[in-house]
Amino acid sequence: MTYSKHRYWLNWRVATVLLMSWLLTGCGINNIPSYDEQVKAAWAQVENQYQRRADLIPNLVETVKGYAQQERETLTAVIEARAKAASIQVDASTVDDPQKLKQFQQAQDQLSGALSRLLVVSERYPDLKSNQNFLALQSQLEGTENRIAVARRDFIAAVERYNTEIRTFPGRIWHSLLYSDLQLRESFESTAKDAEQAPQVKF
Repeated sequence: MTYSKHRYWLNWRVATVLLMSWLLTGCGINNIPSYDEQVKAAWAQVENQYQRRADLIPNLVETVKGYAQQERETLTAVIEARAKAASIQVDASTVDDPQKLKQFQQAQDQLSGALSRLLVVSERYPDLKSNQNFLALQSQLEGTENRIAVARRDFIAAVERYNTEIRTFPGRIWHSLLYSDLQLRESFESTAKDAEQAPQVKF
């Protein structure tokens, strides 16, 4: 084979590879792994915001305790609910486990309920409601509840996009050929009433 013919075939092969790469990229072959990573990133934000709330609770409990020690049952319920929620971890490697996700949801719902009862108790203590530390915690808790709502909404949207890609053409084809190890995912839907709305933190 002469040099010119060899160079011709080499250029043809390079052009073919580049064309195939462009066509495959344009037809969505990378959508499923991309959406998979987006789901994991969105879940990490959900975890971060719940952890942020958990970090506020010890200070909140201590502040309330200083003014309302007689509310021991309510304070204990919050502490226990926080401990239970902290004991159930769902990271990127276990977010595909529906049972684990359900346990996580239930634990967070229980913590939300315990916090709501604590905030109702605070209404009985005017001195507590005017405490500067308590007011600062109020603001931080309200902001965190809003962030939780946003993070959960983003996760639900990411799961919906991922599941839709697997179920529809051409993603369904790529899934059966290349990504059969990636399955449909459960969404994060709280079992608590009015869970789609961030709790109103009022003192």
